[in-house]
Amino acid sequence: MCTELDQNHIHVACGIIESNGLVLAAQRSRWMRIPLKWEFPGGKIEDGELPEDCLRRELMEELGIQVAVDHSLPPVTHDYPSLRVTLHPFVCSLVAGIPTNHEHEAIVWLPPEHLMTIDWAEADIPVVLTYQNT
Repeated sequence: MCTELDQNHIHVACGIIESNGLVLAAQRSRWMRIPLKWEFPGGKIEDGELPEDCLRRELMEELGIQVAVDHSLPPVTHDYPSLRVTLHPFVCSLVAGIPTNHEHEAIVWLPPEHLMTIDWAEADIPVVLTYQNT
């Protein structure tokens, strides 16, 4: 049985997708929660779904790509005014497809050292910093 608190806490798998020394970032669309902020692409983990499987599914749906999940980074929980989100980040390698923007406002490839030059969603900032320090 879900409680009110459970309904306001979502778990999201997100991918730090690497290719040719660059990292993919996606800008949330204007109709999404936290509009126009940048994030690592991914999506909500469904009941009974492994985070890695969720990530592979979401990246195929959102970007039309296949990735190899290399390793995880520590989960990050952030409280927005009406939502608690726990990000489960994974460093990934692009193995097939060219990212095609199906849901986001924009996508961009950046060198890792330039990741903090864009306006990240608050929950993603600790993920960026952890990634840059690994």
